[in-house]
Amino acid sequence: MRCLALISLLFWSLTTVAQDYAYRTFKDTRVINTHSTETLPKGKLDIRISHRFGDLLGAAGGWKTFYGLETAADVMIGGEYGFAENFNMGIYRSKGVGDLRQLVSGVAKYRLIRQKLDEPSSFSLTLLGVGSFSTMEKIDDPRLAQSFEKFPHRLIYTTQLLIAKKFSDQFSLQISPSFTHRNIVRFDEGNDIFSVGTAARFQLTKVIGLLLDATIPINGVQSPFVESKNIVSRNYTIPLGIGVEFDTGGHVFQVNLTNSTGIIEPDYIGNTTGDWLKGEFRLGFTISRLFNL
Repeated sequence: MRCLALISLLFWSLTTVAQDYAYRTFKDTRVINTHSTETLPKGKLDIRISHRFGDLLGAAGGWKTFYGLETAADVMIGGEYGFAENFNMGIYRSKGVGDLRQLVSGVAKYRLIRQKLDEPSSFSLTLLGVGSFSTMEKIDDPRLAQSFEKFPHRLIYTTQLLIAKKFSDQFSLQISPSFTHRNIVRFDEGNDIFSVGTAARFQLTKVIGLLLDATIPINGVQSPFVESKNIVSRNYTIPLGIGVEFDTGGHVFQVNLTNSTGIIEPDYIGNTTGDWLKGEFRLGFTISRLFNL
């Protein structure tokens, strides 16, 4: 009897410790464009398919393209694996949208801090690294980025600090300072982009959540705070997305609208030109399925 009581006490203690941390600040490892602070559990394989269609409205959308459904702006297929409770790595292939396309991207995430429920000032902190490699065929024209005069010209990097807090079961907020480096760019653009992202999640029902995210470049021609005097530069805009997620238990299904055509970090941070006010936003979806390995 005494032994049974000790076992019950031990089980209660372990359960209490497990519940000291915020659970599922976000229900997925991504929000819409940006990653979330969530990492995969150890031994879990996440197979993921993301799709961005063409412009819903505007000059390139409307009935002639069936509101963008007949064109694919970007497609990403790949997966990640949880090597530890706070660490996962993965690899993806995406169509790409910038000068460098046909990207193979490696992703690594490590959660440094997990929010504790009994500490009001506590938060979650995750480090994200993304490296993309263009597999495009080389073009013998030194005026083009695709000439790939040097092997490093095929590479792009992004590093982010993801900082999030779950304020309640209905609301979570995230801030994500970011640095992107591109080894080769157009003559009027800089190699480095600093940006700050924000994301929010509102739980509407037990299985439906509303998602919002935006990423604001703070330097270079991509930034709304920097006035470009070069007429060659493209009209960059802030990547902004809104989405609805459905938690079916086995996987999380998301439908979203965003002006970003690119999916992987270096793409949506450095190459977004769609204007919401001109109807240059698109329907997207993500299907994520977890497997035990």
